[in-house]
Amino acid sequence: MELIDTILEKKNGVAKITINRPEVYNAFRAQTIKELIWCFREAWDDNTVGVVILTGTGEKAFCTGGDQKQKDGESGYDGKGGLGNGIGLEIENLHQTIRNIPKPVIAAVNGYAIGGGHVLHVVCDLTIAADTAKFGQSGPKVGSFDAGYGSAYLARIVGEKRAREIWYLCEQYSADECKEMGLVNKVVPLHELQQASEDWAQKILQKSPTAIKMLKLSFNADSANIQGITQLSMANLALFYQSNESAEGKNAFLEKRPVDFSTFRS
Repeated sequence: MELIDTILEKKNGVAKITINRPEVYNAFRAQTIKELIWCFREAWDDNTVGVVILTGTGEKAFCTGGDQKQKDGESGYDGKGGLGNGIGLEIENLHQTIRNIPKPVIAAVNGYAIGGGHVLHVVCDLTIAADTAKFGQSGPKVGSFDAGYGSAYLARIVGEKRAREIWYLCEQYSADECKEMGLVNKVVPLHELQQASEDWAQKILQKSPTAIKMLKLSFNADSANIQGITQLSMANLALFYQSNESAEGKNAFLEKRPVDFSTFRS
Protein backbone atom coordinates (compact mmCIF):
# COMPACT_ATOMS: atom_id res chain seq x y z
CA MET A 1 0.00 0.00 0.00
CA GLU A 2 1.16 3.51 -0.79
CA LEU A 3 1.20 5.39 2.51
CA ILE A 4 -0.04 8.97 2.30
CA ASP A 5 -1.26 9.75 5.83
CA THR A 6 1.08 7.51 7.80
CA ILE A 7 4.71 6.43 8.06
CA LEU A 8 5.87 2.89 8.83
CA GLU A 9 9.44 2.24 9.97
CA LYS A 10 10.83 -1.11 11.09
CA LYS A 11 14.13 -1.33 12.92
CA ASN A 12 15.69 -3.57 15.56
CA GLY A 13 12.51 -5.57 16.14
CA VAL A 14 10.29 -2.49 16.50
CA ALA A 15 7.65 -1.22 14.07
CA LYS A 16 7.03 2.50 14.48
CA ILE A 17 3.75 3.75 13.03
CA THR A 18 3.36 7.52 12.75
CA ILE A 19 0.17 9.41 11.93
CA ASN A 20 1.45 11.99 9.46
CA ARG A 21 -1.13 14.76 9.10
CA PRO A 22 0.41 17.54 11.20
CA GLU A 23 -1.43 20.24 9.23
CA VAL A 24 -4.67 19.08 10.94
CA TYR A 25 -3.12 18.05 14.26
CA ASN A 26 -2.90 14.47 13.01
CA ALA A 27 -6.69 14.15 12.78
CA PHE A 28 -7.72 11.07 10.84
CA ARG A 29 -9.86 10.58 7.77
CA ALA A 30 -10.96 7.33 6.10
CA GLN A 31 -7.63 7.02 4.29
CA THR A 32 -5.70 7.40 7.54
CA ILE A 33 -7.60 4.60 9.25
CA LYS A 34 -7.14 2.26 6.30
CA GLU A 35 -3.41 2.92 6.31
CA LEU A 36 -3.14 2.41 10.08
CA ILE A 37 -4.86 -0.96 9.81
CA TRP A 38 -2.51 -1.95 6.98
CA CYS A 39 0.54 -0.85 9.00
CA PHE A 40 -0.50 -2.83 12.06
CA ARG A 41 -1.18 -5.92 9.96
CA GLU A 42 2.19 -5.53 8.28
CA ALA A 43 3.80 -5.46 11.73
CA TRP A 44 1.64 -8.42 12.77
CA ASP A 45 2.80 -10.55 9.84
CA ASP A 46 6.49 -9.66 10.22
CA ASN A 47 8.07 -12.18 12.58
CA THR A 48 11.07 -9.90 13.08
CA VAL A 49 8.80 -7.35 14.79
CA GLY A 50 8.03 -7.85 18.47
CA VAL A 51 6.74 -4.45 19.56
CA VAL A 52 4.80 -1.64 17.86
CA ILE A 53 5.05 2.07 18.71
CA LEU A 54 2.21 4.38 17.65
CA THR A 55 2.87 8.13 17.57
CA GLY A 56 2.16 11.34 15.65
CA THR A 57 4.26 13.69 13.54
CA GLY A 58 5.50 16.91 15.14
CA GLU A 59 5.38 18.27 18.65
CA LYS A 60 1.76 19.46 18.78
CA ALA A 61 -0.43 16.39 18.41
CA PHE A 62 -0.52 12.62 18.75
CA CYS A 63 -4.00 12.51 17.19
CA THR A 64 -7.06 14.72 17.56
CA GLY A 65 -9.65 12.26 16.30
CA GLY A 66 -11.80 12.48 13.21
CA ASP A 67 -11.15 15.32 10.79
CA GLN A 68 -14.39 17.32 11.05
CA LYS A 69 -13.88 18.78 7.58
CA GLN A 70 -14.17 15.24 6.21
CA LYS A 71 -17.33 14.38 8.15
CA ASP A 72 -20.73 14.35 6.44
CA GLY A 73 -23.91 13.04 8.00
CA GLU A 74 -25.15 11.50 4.76
CA SER A 75 -22.00 10.19 3.11
CA GLY A 76 -19.78 9.48 6.13
CA TYR A 77 -16.08 10.22 6.36
CA ASP A 78 -15.33 8.31 3.17
CA GLY A 79 -17.86 10.12 0.95
CA LYS A 80 -19.42 6.81 -0.07
CA GLY A 81 -22.54 6.78 2.02
CA GLY A 82 -20.89 5.54 5.19
CA LEU A 83 -20.45 1.93 4.10
CA GLY A 84 -19.59 -0.82 6.59
CA ASN A 85 -20.28 0.57 10.06
CA GLY A 86 -22.19 3.49 8.59
CA ILE A 87 -19.79 6.29 9.50
CA GLY A 88 -17.26 5.76 6.71
CA LEU A 89 -14.40 4.91 9.07
CA GLU A 90 -13.07 1.42 9.79
CA ILE A 91 -12.49 2.51 13.36
CA GLU A 92 -13.87 -0.70 14.92
CA ASN A 93 -11.46 -2.68 12.76
CA LEU A 94 -8.54 -0.50 13.84
CA HIS A 95 -9.36 -0.82 17.54
CA GLN A 96 -9.66 -4.59 17.24
CA THR A 97 -6.42 -4.82 15.26
CA ILE A 98 -4.54 -2.90 17.97
CA ARG A 99 -6.00 -5.16 20.64
CA ASN A 100 -5.58 -8.43 18.73
CA ILE A 101 -2.08 -8.02 17.33
CA PRO A 102 -0.11 -10.49 19.49
CA LYS A 103 2.56 -7.91 20.20
CA PRO A 104 2.52 -5.04 22.71
CA VAL A 105 1.57 -1.63 21.31
CA ILE A 106 3.09 1.43 22.96
CA ALA A 107 1.42 4.80 22.42
CA ALA A 108 4.07 7.53 22.38
CA VAL A 109 1.89 10.58 22.96
CA ASN A 110 3.75 13.64 21.72
CA GLY A 111 0.99 16.24 22.03
CA TYR A 112 -2.80 16.43 21.96
CA ALA A 113 -4.58 13.09 22.32
CA ILE A 114 -8.16 14.27 21.95
CA GLY A 115 -11.44 12.67 20.87
CA GLY A 116 -10.84 9.63 18.68
CA GLY A 117 -7.12 10.17 19.22
CA HIS A 118 -7.67 9.75 22.93
CA VAL A 119 -9.43 6.45 22.27
CA LEU A 120 -6.48 5.25 20.19
CA HIS A 121 -4.05 5.63 23.08
CA VAL A 122 -6.58 4.05 25.47
CA VAL A 123 -6.73 0.82 23.45
CA CYS A 124 -2.93 0.57 23.21
CA ASP A 125 -1.20 -1.68 25.74
CA LEU A 126 1.01 1.02 27.22
CA THR A 127 1.20 4.81 27.06
CA ILE A 128 4.30 6.97 27.45
CA ALA A 129 3.55 10.67 27.27
CA ALA A 130 5.56 13.82 26.76
CA ASP A 131 5.21 16.25 29.64
CA THR A 132 3.59 18.66 27.17
CA ALA A 133 0.87 16.20 26.12
CA LYS A 134 -2.80 16.93 26.68
CA PHE A 135 -5.56 14.35 26.93
CA GLY A 136 -9.32 14.54 26.77
CA GLN A 137 -12.61 13.93 25.02
CA SER A 138 -14.47 16.19 22.62
CA GLY A 139 -17.24 13.97 21.22
CA PRO A 140 -20.25 15.54 22.98
CA LYS A 141 -18.95 18.99 22.01
CA VAL A 142 -18.96 18.19 18.28
CA GLY A 143 -21.96 15.87 18.06
CA SER A 144 -20.18 12.54 18.41
CA PHE A 145 -19.42 9.78 20.90
CA ASP A 146 -17.63 6.46 21.35
CA ALA A 147 -19.79 4.21 23.51
CA GLY A 148 -17.48 1.23 22.97
CA TYR A 149 -13.81 1.00 23.93
CA GLY A 150 -13.61 4.78 24.25
CA SER A 151 -15.96 4.74 27.23
CA ALA A 152 -16.50 1.19 28.51
CA TYR A 153 -12.83 0.20 28.39
CA LEU A 154 -11.77 3.64 29.62
CA ALA A 155 -13.88 3.02 32.73
CA ARG A 156 -11.96 -0.22 33.34
CA ILE A 157 -8.74 1.80 33.42
CA VAL A 158 -9.63 4.94 35.35
CA GLY A 159 -12.88 3.96 37.10
CA GLU A 160 -16.50 4.82 36.39
CA LYS A 161 -16.57 8.25 38.04
CA ARG A 162 -13.46 9.54 36.29
CA ALA A 163 -14.51 8.10 32.90
CA ARG A 164 -17.88 9.84 33.17
CA GLU A 165 -16.11 13.07 34.07
CA ILE A 166 -13.85 12.80 31.03
CA TRP A 167 -16.79 12.31 28.68
CA TYR A 168 -19.42 14.54 30.28
CA LEU A 169 -17.20 17.59 30.82
CA CYS A 170 -14.87 17.27 27.80
CA GLU A 171 -12.02 18.96 29.66
CA GLN A 172 -8.32 18.48 28.99
CA TYR A 173 -5.87 16.81 31.35
CA SER A 174 -2.11 17.02 31.65
CA ALA A 175 0.16 14.02 31.26
CA ASP A 176 0.87 14.05 35.01
CA GLU A 177 -2.85 14.09 35.81
CA CYS A 178 -3.37 11.12 33.51
CA LYS A 179 -0.48 9.24 35.08
CA GLU A 180 -2.04 9.79 38.48
CA MET A 181 -5.35 8.29 37.28
CA GLY A 182 -3.60 5.29 35.68
CA LEU A 183 -4.25 6.35 32.10
CA VAL A 184 -0.56 6.97 31.36
CA ASN A 185 2.31 4.70 32.40
CA LYS A 186 5.19 7.14 32.21
CA VAL A 187 5.80 10.87 31.62
CA VAL A 188 9.04 12.16 30.12
CA PRO A 189 10.29 15.44 28.62
CA LEU A 190 9.19 15.81 25.00
CA HIS A 191 12.73 15.46 23.63
CA GLU A 192 13.09 12.12 25.45
CA LEU A 193 9.75 10.62 24.34
CA GLN A 194 10.82 8.61 21.32
CA GLN A 195 13.92 7.26 23.06
CA ALA A 196 11.91 6.32 26.15
CA SER A 197 9.46 4.43 23.93
CA GLU A 198 12.32 2.67 22.16
CA ASP A 199 13.86 1.75 25.53
CA TRP A 200 10.65 0.14 26.73
CA ALA A 201 10.27 -1.67 23.40
CA GLN A 202 13.78 -3.10 23.71
CA LYS A 203 13.09 -4.26 27.26
CA ILE A 204 9.98 -6.09 26.05
CA LEU A 205 11.93 -7.64 23.18
CA GLN A 206 14.22 -9.28 25.71
CA LYS A 207 11.27 -11.24 27.10
CA SER A 208 9.68 -14.47 25.85
CA PRO A 209 7.49 -13.59 22.85
CA THR A 210 5.11 -16.46 23.59
CA ALA A 211 4.73 -15.38 27.21
CA ILE A 212 4.05 -11.80 26.13
CA LYS A 213 1.49 -12.98 23.54
CA MET A 214 -0.37 -15.14 26.08
CA LEU A 215 -0.36 -12.33 28.63
CA LYS A 216 -1.87 -9.93 26.10
CA LEU A 217 -4.57 -12.46 25.24
CA SER A 218 -5.30 -12.89 28.93
CA PHE A 219 -5.51 -9.15 29.59
CA ASN A 220 -7.85 -8.75 26.61
CA ALA A 221 -10.14 -11.62 27.57
CA ASP A 222 -11.67 -9.80 30.52
CA SER A 223 -12.89 -6.92 28.34
CA ALA A 224 -13.59 -8.84 25.12
CA ASN A 225 -17.35 -8.31 25.50
CA ILE A 226 -16.83 -4.61 24.80
CA GLN A 227 -16.44 -5.49 21.12
CA GLY A 228 -20.15 -6.25 20.94
CA ILE A 229 -20.92 -2.95 22.65
CA THR A 230 -18.68 -1.22 20.13
CA GLN A 231 -20.64 -2.62 17.19
CA LEU A 232 -23.90 -1.34 18.67
CA SER A 233 -22.25 2.00 19.42
CA MET A 234 -21.00 2.53 15.88
CA ALA A 235 -24.35 1.58 14.37
CA ASN A 236 -26.07 4.16 16.57
CA LEU A 237 -23.36 6.72 15.84
CA ALA A 238 -24.02 6.36 12.11
CA LEU A 239 -27.67 7.23 12.70
CA PHE A 240 -26.75 10.10 15.01
CA TYR A 241 -24.44 11.62 12.40
CA GLN A 242 -27.49 12.09 10.15
CA SER A 243 -29.26 14.24 12.74
CA ASN A 244 -29.42 18.02 13.02
CA GLU A 245 -28.07 17.72 16.54
CA SER A 246 -24.82 16.12 15.40
CA ALA A 247 -24.60 18.61 12.52
CA GLU A 248 -24.81 21.50 14.99
CA GLY A 249 -21.75 20.20 16.81
CA LYS A 250 -19.74 19.81 13.63
CA ASN A 251 -20.81 23.14 12.15
CA ALA A 252 -20.06 25.06 15.33
CA PHE A 253 -16.58 23.58 15.40
CA LEU A 254 -15.89 24.42 11.76
CA GLU A 255 -17.37 27.90 12.05
CA LYS A 256 -15.45 28.51 15.28
CA ARG A 257 -18.53 29.64 17.16
CA PRO A 258 -20.16 28.55 20.43
CA VAL A 259 -22.20 25.40 20.01
CA ASP A 260 -25.92 25.55 20.87
CA PHE A 261 -27.60 22.25 21.68
CA SER A 262 -30.44 23.86 23.67
CA THR A 263 -33.10 23.28 21.01
CA PHE A 264 -32.48 19.52 21.10
CA ARG A 265 -33.52 19.06 24.74
CA SER A 266 -37.22 19.48 24.02
